[in-house]
Amino acid sequence: TEFDEQALAELSDSIKLQGLIQPITVRKVGTDRYQLISGERRLRASKIAGLSEIPAYVRTANDQQMLEMALIENIQRENLNAIEIALSYQRLISDCGLKQDELGERVGKNRTTVNNYIRLLKLPPIIQAALRDDQITMGHARAIINIENPETQLKIFRKTIEEAWSVRKVEEAVQALKLTIEDVSTKERRPNVIKQEMRSLQFKLSSYFGAKVSIKTDEKQKGEIKIPFTSQDELERILQVLKFES
Repeated sequence: TEFDEQALAELSDSIKLQGLIQPITVRKVGTDRYQLISGERRLRASKIAGLSEIPAYVRTANDQQMLEMALIENIQRENLNAIEIALSYQRLISDCGLKQDELGERVGKNRTTVNNYIRLLKLPPIIQAALRDDQITMGHARAIINIENPETQLKIFRKTIEEAWSVRKVEEAVQALKLTIEDVSTKERRPNVIKQEMRSLQFKLSSYFGAKVSIKTDEKQKGEIKIPFTSQDELERILQVLKFES
């Protein structure tokens, strides 16, 4: 979707001198009508060069085959940004019905690489735009995507831009943040676990003594166990259970 005007002008000058070395690829869609499959930069540069005819391969392909060929050829270009590659991968999966393994085979990439690109599309639009415009690198984006919360992703992103963080610095910040979140989560879970264990113990003791036992604990896990009784007979029964003799 993005075409560098200077690069097109340079390609046009080259075509004026040497002609179009690599033909474009098209398919026939009617009498003297052809649809471009691949080679849009070459076609645009040829028009700028003033050519009225250029060499082309004519392929027979249905809509899905054409889309697949166009996307795969597009991905092979060296000047695509990471978001354009990710969008192409996503279209090959959604529109052409390819699985990630099949896609990897078609474009010569392993499944992990394909997945890393597709995950970029989950980033907030402003971060995707920054990656597209070379404000951040693929390494920065891959580190930021490991944070689940979009607002936190944007905070890390802004820090990266404002303070010119390296990829290493972003990775360290993300790791520190994840450890903090895990620590807070553990602290939040621990009281609940302890509370549940105390309730279970309280129930067992109440059943054992045949009385309503209560357990109280503080933040340091210090506390007390109370076994109430309503009569001398009940006290003696509790003492008997404890096997205590006065």
